[in-house]
Amino acid sequence: MKIGIDGGGTKTELILLDPAGNVLARHLAPGCNPNVAGPEQAFRQLNDAINTLLAFRRSDHAPSPITRTLLCMAGAPAFWREVSARLGGLGLVETCDDSVPVLELATAGGPGLVVHGGTGSFVAARAPDGTRHYAGGLGWRFGDPGSGYDLGRRAVARALLELQGWALPTRLTTLVRDHTGLIEAPEITRFFYQHAEPNRAIAGLAPAVLRLASEGDPDTRQIVTDSCSDLLRIVEAVLEKCFPGWHRDNIAAGLGGPVLTHPAALAVLQSRASVTLRPLADPPIEGVRRLLMRR
Repeated sequence: MKIGIDGGGTKTELILLDPAGNVLARHLAPGCNPNVAGPEQAFRQLNDAINTLLAFRRSDHAPSPITRTLLCMAGAPAFWREVSARLGGLGLVETCDDSVPVLELATAGGPGLVVHGGTGSFVAARAPDGTRHYAGGLGWRFGDPGSGYDLGRRAVARALLELQGWALPTRLTTLVRDHTGLIEAPEITRFFYQHAEPNRAIAGLAPAVLRLASEGDPDTRQIVTDSCSDLLRIVEAVLEKCFPGWHRDNIAAGLGGPVLTHPAALAVLQSRASVTLRPLADPPIEGVRRLLMRR
């Protein structure tokens, strides 16, 4: 049997595979990014999630041994390599970052790239020589354009200026007030600065921003356009460095994540990108499964 794990800041998804690659069990657990949860909490949450998954295996009357485990994780690679050495009874344990499964879905092991946007965002590429490259993914403190956090950050910033009287009122003020349950700019500011998980609180505004944009609201549409355009500048830098001389029509390019595949963001990206960005049909955990079977 084999175990595949896709671990991010928001959730951790685990699968148990039989030798043929069929999924015998699944488990969904809280996020375990050490940059968000802290190193020890991240390890505990991952270990608990693995034990829960293995409970399905132990319920079998004749369980097969675990021969291989693949950790595709957000956060510092060195931390996860250390964690892999602490995990016992899981066969050969390998680690990679969480961009690799979606890159697998986008390129099937060949040259190409993937653009992913959820709470955070990143661009991952496999160059023609087989080397992998990673761009963006700097985390919520430093931007991550095209992410849920970036959409929420831009919405809050505009709403606070409106509440201060320096910008004309828009639907963003109502959106932020409803999200926080607060009225005035100072108390809304304190809400986000003092929140235990400010990144998630701010990213939580993204679904409403995208909904308003899809309804034609000009202010939220501008936020989505600006955020996605900043992400596309990173995409262009990756294309120029990794695929010099390649015709853009010949480059496999996938698009993943709930933010970037939303119709409001998708329309901006597909109209402005120099490559054809195709939404991924499968979730990241399917990329993990394919990687395990190719190994």
